[in-house]
Amino acid sequence: MSEGADVEWTEFEAVLFDLDGVLTDTASIHFACWQRTFDEFLRARSEAGGESFVPFGKSDYLAHVDGKRRYDGVRDFLLSRGIELPEGDSDDAPDRETVCGVGNRKNVLVNEALTTQPIDVYEASVALVRDLRNAGVKTAVVSSSANCSTILRAAGLEKLFDVRVDGVVAAERDLPGKPAPDTFLEAARELGVEPARAVVVEDAISGVQAGRSGAFGLVVGIARHDEPERLRREGADVVVTDLAEIPF
Repeated sequence: MSEGADVEWTEFEAVLFDLDGVLTDTASIHFACWQRTFDEFLRARSEAGGESFVPFGKSDYLAHVDGKRRYDGVRDFLLSRGIELPEGDSDDAPDRETVCGVGNRKNVLVNEALTTQPIDVYEASVALVRDLRNAGVKTAVVSSSANCSTILRAAGLEKLFDVRVDGVVAAERDLPGKPAPDTFLEAARELGVEPARAVVVEDAISGVQAGRSGAFGLVVGIARHDEPERLRREGADVVVTDLAEIPF
């Protein structure tokens, strides 16, 4: 299929949705928290070692962090800057200079933001989920975020999904994060649906790559970041700017 193509949603048995940037407008919160975390880290490193300070930008977020599990995002971004840190442990303090420590600092900021900022939802996405469920199509949310459950509750969406596979579940089951397809495949397995009979809906490059490598029946890319060609190149069958463009 190509951009603007119709989707016969009921031809599939299940639709698997990413969270941030697909169902909720929380990607902006994640970006702001990543930006503050990395800029503080890079600035301190610059001041200590005399290196020039190059701030973390949107292109860094999209290329190295968006859609990935937290520690994977830390590791991948820092490696892009030629920085290798010890892995550390998941309970590292947020001021430790380890991959886990840096990731935990970001998580502290996200949790603070979620208690002070409203959670906006993409109305067309939520309407589609409701229509799918009314038509008997199974739904799942598949997110790299460990805050997925908190966000779903805050947005009043927790009862709209048969299955949730998020960063917490992935860690418990030792599932590699996106762009590996394992979290999507796990959601399909829990739903009792073959990947070829399921749709993946993603806004992140890593998520589109996961949907394609998992051999899902259809991959829908949402170009929230003005990169439709890249989404299509990486495996999206259909690319839109909002799910309102593909009515039920």
